[in-house]
Amino acid sequence: MPLPYREVFKDISPYVPGKPIADVQKELGLTDVIKLASNENPFGCSSKVIDVFKENAMSEVAIYPDGNATVLREKLAKKHGLKPDQFIFGAGSNEIITFIAQLFLNADDESIYATPSFTWYDTAVKSTGAKAVTIPLKDYTHDLEAMKNAITDKTKVIWICNPNNPTGTIVTSEQMKDFLENISKDIVIVLDEAYYEYAQGDNYPETIPLLDKYPNLIILRTFSKAYGLASLRVGYGVASSEVVSYLNRIRPPFNVNSLAQMLAVTALDDQDFVDNTIKKTKEGLELLYKAFDELNIPYVKSYTNFVWVETPLTAKEAFEKLMKKGIIIRPFFENWIRITVGTKEQNIKLIDALKGIL
Repeated sequence: MPLPYREVFKDISPYVPGKPIADVQKELGLTDVIKLASNENPFGCSSKVIDVFKENAMSEVAIYPDGNATVLREKLAKKHGLKPDQFIFGAGSNEIITFIAQLFLNADDESIYATPSFTWYDTAVKSTGAKAVTIPLKDYTHDLEAMKNAITDKTKVIWICNPNNPTGTIVTSEQMKDFLENISKDIVIVLDEAYYEYAQGDNYPETIPLLDKYPNLIILRTFSKAYGLASLRVGYGVASSEVVSYLNRIRPPFNVNSLAQMLAVTALDDQDFVDNTIKKTKEGLELLYKAFDELNIPYVKSYTNFVWVETPLTAKEAFEKLMKKGIIIRPFFENWIRITVGTKEQNIKLIDALKGIL
């Protein structure tokens, strides 16, 4: 007798993470392998975080975490000038994406997001049985007009990845303002700002001040990128107190572990590390742009710590050839790949490898 799997899961593929360094070393017999596939911080994390980790890594292991993430909650509330009950925490912001889909989507509802964009929207939406309405990017970023035109009376949630993953482009402040003004307030708008720290400034929207005006807004951020805490899995959402109260009814107890909470609090105290990460990342991007121009490789200018690149090879060929040279990148479709900005040494090694395979 077959097991009673829900039908909606038959068309959902498992999430495929970036290939681990250890796997490539074992498969190809390489010792020097760098991973530029998962947009991790190549500069590590704050030295303050490392010090606290060494002192506290084994403390209170037998005790459940603070299920309310009280210290981290209060720290973020003070940082953003909000109430502590406006924050929801997850094991990475992708867990909160799942909570949002579970909270707002029924089987006969619709949810809108761009393609290509962060793949977890697709999984979260389809797992509820709701219909995914995907809108192709325009000029490598969100086509907000097309997204607005796709709204029906069944639309419940719209997802905007800003900056967008994998293209690194942004919806500007003016574009965001116009979009929000023209969307009914009974439709939830999720702004996924995982790369906020890299993009802030210029024309990038500051969205937290918009929460008072738009109670249908949910903002997502993470400690996995600029703060360099990817392995700890701690992300957060910001919304109205009412929305957060409902999200907490879905959130599993103790979903963010004690060490993750402690080190996230510590990371918030070292803005110099974040500033230095952003500075070096921008320098790395300029180095890569110059090399891409010399190699006549099309690319999209990025507001993140990665860059969207078109190669003369297929994405699979580029991935395999670079892997044989000890470099792991992220293949997508056709001949588009995504490359994380590394340290200066890693970026130079990537450039040399690209020259070799092209």
